[in-house]
Amino acid sequence: MALVTTKSMFEKALKKDYAVGAFNVNNMEIIQGIVEASEAEKAPLILQVSAGARKYAKPAYLVKLVEAAIIDTGLDICLHLDHGEDFEICKKCVDDGFTSVMIDGSKHSFEENIRLTKEVVEYAHSKGVVVEAELGKLAGIEDNVNVDARNATFTVPEEAAEFVAKTGVDSLAVAIGTSHGAYKFKGEPYLDFERLKQINKLIPDTPLVLHGASTVLPEFVAKCNEFGGDIPGAQGVPEEMIRTATKYGVCKVNIDTDLRLAMTAEIRKHFIEHPADFDPRKYLGPARDAIRGMVQHKIKNVLNASNMR
Repeated sequence: MALVTTKSMFEKALKKDYAVGAFNVNNMEIIQGIVEASEAEKAPLILQVSAGARKYAKPAYLVKLVEAAIIDTGLDICLHLDHGEDFEICKKCVDDGFTSVMIDGSKHSFEENIRLTKEVVEYAHSKGVVVEAELGKLAGIEDNVNVDARNATFTVPEEAAEFVAKTGVDSLAVAIGTSHGAYKFKGEPYLDFERLKQINKLIPDTPLVLHGASTVLPEFVAKCNEFGGDIPGAQGVPEEMIRTATKYGVCKVNIDTDLRLAMTAEIRKHFIEHPADFDPRKYLGPARDAIRGMVQHKIKNVLNASNMR
């Protein structure tokens, strides 16, 4: 039971064509729901912290909550920085005890992205920490990441191979059609699997990462709207597409929006059905249970969990 890197997790995932769930965390109930699901399914686990989470809960609280989860469950957990925007943030998280960091230099030129990523890799590796980088730009909004569809660009396979060779990065987030947020597709869902296959062929030993991979489960969207929400037309990545991606080098699947929807749907329902309640435990408890159930569903039905055994 310890904070661990993703190195062993991804080595196993590459060999058996499954992915490890990387779930964004913001508070105690979210962490508890996720780790309870992982414990029940005996699945490897990445808990990740975004810029918004760092601002909302503060890193010290989140680190200690994750450490408490390890003590409580006996799980090995990777604590990951999601979308680190510069070297200083990545360095601080490494120094604070994170076991994995992402440096997101996708907004920069290809050359600057290489330079910045290499700088983070050299520091992180010297401390025994692994590094994820991103090549290509995903559309959508997540905390401080905001890219409109016109500026989204898919990952070029040949550039991915050059990028990995020059930076020594441990895993690479690729852009093949997913996006951040609850509105991932305006029409028919589409992921460029031919592009993914080519990237995987050129860098077969590099774990690939799928950002913006929430499936935006319809039952949670419907429940949110039924109990006063206003999120019509939300659409995520179909589950079968995620399962297909795990066959071509995708070892890490990021999930955030689905956590928010599950939690919000249950809280909305509770307030409508129990308007006199004002004890946070009365509505955060069911919200935690909803997260646990949703994460178990992801592990069993989306990440190819049967291949983990």
